[in-house]
Amino acid sequence: MEFGTIEREIHIDASPEVVFDVVSSPEHLREWWPDEAEFPAVPGGEGRIGFGDCAHGGGTWMGFTVVEAVPPRLFSFRWTHQEGETAASDNSNLVVFALEPAGTGTLLRMSESGFRERGWDEAKVAAVYAEHTTGWDHYLPRLPTYAAKVGAGA
Repeated sequence: MEFGTIEREIHIDASPEVVFDVVSSPEHLREWWPDEAEFPAVPGGEGRIGFGDCAHGGGTWMGFTVVEAVPPRLFSFRWTHQEGETAASDNSNLVVFALEPAGTGTLLRMSESGFRERGWDEAKVAAVYAEHTTGWDHYLPRLPTYAAKVGAGA
């Protein structure tokens, strides 16, 4: 298997402006993806995201670096690098959220790449790719419902 890029497309009943906010701001991300998120949503902005109970030592923090932020069309970031490391192609994965108007809503195209560039053996590449595929399949379906609520002012 290739294990190169995970790609998903999803239609969201909210404007590109709303969807951009929902995929780029820490307060919105925490509602549908990580349990914790701390970063400035500007190119080069460095921070971290956490899964699990990070406040009480039961979670996992990961580095998070914004690559591009072009409202309301594109938000990309590098993640999974060790906290405190500078994100690069050989120590992190690249996630891109590309947004385009679609009727009264937004078509979101998500891709995550960088698995092979990490220098891992085949078993590790396959395991991390499978873990991230399962993760996106769990979290992305939460995005449309939350974005629609935000768009409706709820």
